[in-house]
Amino acid sequence: MKVHFIGIGGIGVSALAQYYLAKGHNVSGSDLASSGITDNLKEKGAKLLLRVHKARNLPEDADLVVHSPAVPSDNPEIKKAKRLGIKIQSYPKALGGLTKEYFTIAVSGTHGKSTTTAMIASILTKAGLDPTVIIGTKLKEFGNGNFRAGKSRYLVIEADEWQASFLNYWPKIIVLTNIEPEHLDYYKNLKHILKTYREYISHLSKDGILIVNKDDKNITKIINKITKTKQKISTNTFLPIAENVLVYFLKQKEAGKLRKILKVPGEHNIYNALAALTVARALKIPDKVLFKAISEYKGSWRRFEIKKAKIGNKRFTIISDYAHHPTEIKTTLEAAREKFLNRKIWCIFQPHQHQRTFYLFDDFVKTFSQAPIDRLIITDIYDVAGREKKRIEKKISSKKIIKQIKKSQAIYLQKERIKSYLKRNLEGREVVIIMGAGDIYELVNEFSTT
Repeated sequence: MKVHFIGIGGIGVSALAQYYLAKGHNVSGSDLASSGITDNLKEKGAKLLLRVHKARNLPEDADLVVHSPAVPSDNPEIKKAKRLGIKIQSYPKALGGLTKEYFTIAVSGTHGKSTTTAMIASILTKAGLDPTVIIGTKLKEFGNGNFRAGKSRYLVIEADEWQASFLNYWPKIIVLTNIEPEHLDYYKNLKHILKTYREYISHLSKDGILIVNKDDKNITKIINKITKTKQKISTNTFLPIAENVLVYFLKQKEAGKLRKILKVPGEHNIYNALAALTVARALKIPDKVLFKAISEYKGSWRRFEIKKAKIGNKRFTIISDYAHHPTEIKTTLEAAREKFLNRKIWCIFQPHQHQRTFYLFDDFVKTFSQAPIDRLIITDIYDVAGREKKRIEKKISSKKIIKQIKKSQAIYLQKERIKSYLKRNLEGREVVIIMGAGDIYELVNEFSTT
């Protein structure tokens, strides 16, 4: 079969492209930019056309076209596919088809999806269950890749809630990490978000398993709605409702052991590990195996990724992190302060998407005003192609955030000026957190020595 991917450089779409390559299909694709991800796809045999979307990019004998949800319907390659009668699917739709063919474990929630998925994948791999894995980050365990080809019936995926993508999936196990207002460019409000999650949960079969964070108040609302009871969840065993439910929580005894063995810092990673542990036990993986796998987990790309760095003759530490929601920012900065108690901490943040920044403006201001850091640099908002509304772009800016933050050491800088600013102002031994979901991570390579 010949499969063409539009937006093939995306972290999720590229993983699906690798799945088709691993199955022996011919893969082609297009994207507006080249990257390490596209280089990897080329090495694996994909034929790529980059930096432009043109009708000629699409092979006329393609059997299937898969596109990123961010690709607009007037994309010339999509229009050509329609004209030729080629089957077209969005990435969530295509992945949804695979979830029906496997015993699928899907990880969902506002925060922690990638890390929890990575931990589950690591445990299953080291337990000999040989899973196929499609994940929204790169793992050292997978040769710094975002895909693993397995030969068993298990498929582990990161199930995104943006535009209700996860409604395309039909898992055997659903993990819910936490739920907060997010993607308010699509969802009307929290009530709409919770309703969509309930619909997603209904995709579980009668013998499916729902694994939830009991400490999350919005997840508890969903469970109470499903059970039609106001009783609080107070057990870590199966609950007798339509779907089997397992819960995890920070005060369970296993959390203490995880604190001692986890290499990645922060309370949020204790939660992620507890979720992974609960999945492993549901699959009857022995504790000895799962704890060993968790203790060996090395972390993933741009999730509190620590590197040594140098600028001139000044040496410092860089943390590259994907956090872009106020809650993620808060937990990451608290974890940094916990780990680097007596070091000066700088944060360089790139807001991601004008609409997110607009809707969560007050939360961003509060988070950075209270953050346990010594200096803050906020650069321009990263535009997301196909997801921005011009009317909102005019209402919001990084300068407006800085203006509201009551800290003398908080400044706005254009991205291209950050390097020279650091060179002039770093003293050495600082911890510099480079944070955001856009292209701010490119700065890491400017300074990293590891």
